[in-house]
Amino acid sequence: MLQPKHLILPVLLALLLSGCVYKQDIRQGNQFDEESIAQIEPGETTRNQVRFLLGTPIIADPFHANRWDYVYFYKSGKTGKTQQRRYEIYFSDDVVERIVEVEP
Repeated sequence: MLQPKHLILPVLLALLLSGCVYKQDIRQGNQFDEESIAQIEPGETTRNQVRFLLGTPIIADPFHANRWDYVYFYKSGKTGKTQQRRYEIYFSDDVVERIVEVEP
């Protein structure tokens, strides 16, 4: 027969291990860095060059064909902190007209 003192160790181990839950990092959208954005020069960079630097836009609205939206969202599984970046790139005759960084 098990005595109560024999149950203490398994119960303590179960309690300690129950707090060890792994949470995965969440990344959504286009992952790009500031260097890639800095390489885009209004009046010189074409649509194809933007696609090469940043990837396919997350939103290419047919009603606003001269605007591409790039969004990146990151949530750390360990700390729970989030990071979000969003850029709107406007074109005129297939060349970048302006870049707007949208605050979250």
